[in-house]
Amino acid sequence: MAKKSLISKKEKAPAQEKTSKSTAVAFDAKDLARSAALEVAEQRDQVGGFVSAKDLARSAALEVAEQRDQVGGFVSVDFDDENRVATYLFEAKLSGYRGWRWCITIAKVDADATPTICDVVVLPGPDALRAPEWVPYRDRILPGDVGVGDIVPSSLDDARLVAGEQALPQDEDLDTAMAIELGLGRARVMSIEGRDQAAKRWYDGERGPNAPVAQSAPKPCHSCGFFIPIAGSLRSTFGVCANAISPEDARVVSVDHGCGAHSEATFTEPVLN
Repeated sequence: MAKKSLISKKEKAPAQEKTSKSTAVAFDAKDLARSAALEVAEQRDQVGGFVSAKDLARSAALEVAEQRDQVGGFVSVDFDDENRVATYLFEAKLSGYRGWRWCITIAKVDADATPTICDVVVLPGPDALRAPEWVPYRDRILPGDVGVGDIVPSSLDDARLVAGEQALPQDEDLDTAMAIELGLGRARVMSIEGRDQAAKRWYDGERGPNAPVAQSAPKPCHSCGFFIPIAGSLRSTFGVCANAISPEDARVVSVDHGCGAHSEATFTEPVLN
């Protein structure tokens, strides 16, 4: 019986050894799969082979920031085609810079090179608070901005003006030959574009035919005795009101403007004082 029992143990031993080897092989396969997955994950967070690029980028932003809490959470990362340069974005918790982001660029020339911080800046995000677009000074001036003592610098490239020799004789009230011979006239005069802009602005404004006061006027300005036509090429469209009691006194009005102080406004019935 003892001999049989001994043989039985010998027969069972190889089976146990075989099971142990099978378990070891399965364990090694799991480790390899896990290692491969980790490697892939690390490659997504590396530049040219160095790991923890995101931590390196964050540390660079922390060095530039005045306070640690000014560097917020991770936003995104962009890699170049060769996977050698990466740009990391972190939220910028800076006062007055809502929606801005820390932008850190990291590069590695080759697999053996040391990673390098190329740039650390703060850039606006898609919803960032930004200053309005810059508008040139001459374009910011509005009617009423120029007061007593204010001087508005002129511009040589003002499209509303041209050289004086291009003036229309009817606008300058001078004979062309005489003006050239005597050197009379102004250095610059209004261009056709400038005249068109002025005429449109006047006609569409409060002293044109569509103003409420003109719509209720008894007659238009061109038939009023206080209407003085202006000289030049705009004579057929505009004039100056010279009625002291009119709300338009001393102002340029269109010929089809009007007001209640028309010189020919009459009553249909006698008026008792």
